[in-house]
Amino acid sequence: MLDLLPDLFDHYPSKLTLLPLAFRAFGGKRLFWGEVVTVKCFEDNSKVKEILALPGHGKVLIVDGGGSSRRALLGDLIAQSAMDNGWQGVIINGYVRDVARLSTFNLGVYALGAMPMKTEKLGQGQINVPIEFGSVTVKPGMMVYVDENGIAISEESLNFAFLN
Repeated sequence: MLDLLPDLFDHYPSKLTLLPLAFRAFGGKRLFWGEVVTVKCFEDNSKVKEILALPGHGKVLIVDGGGSSRRALLGDLIAQSAMDNGWQGVIINGYVRDVARLSTFNLGVYALGAMPMKTEKLGQGQINVPIEFGSVTVKPGMMVYVDENGIAISEESLNFAFLN
């Protein structure tokens, strides 16, 4: 399966909401889904690092970095930690670095773009709070479905056995 979202939207049009931002794929895994965990932070990836160091089997971290292009909220070391801890992916309303290395990881990584400068670690940010992407609210515990067609969220887990 290479395309998931077109079939999900055909089958569950009223249960999915597309995130409105123009995310780019940076990780080696281009199709993934999982339970949403959120972080809200601005130019400080301390909470991103903290969460991705925890077990994340079946989960996707969605980060609201305020769209800042001044600092990267994810690089190869934190992404490696995410992979080691079983995370499906990371979606960032912000920027990433070490993009050549990220492309070799079996981890979904979607962000607005690339920026080579790291953040200062000040311990700031919030974990598992609702975050806004335009007019769309993303809450912890929702489900997210991602492929190269876009990123969609749902209040509930969707069955896609119909694809077989």
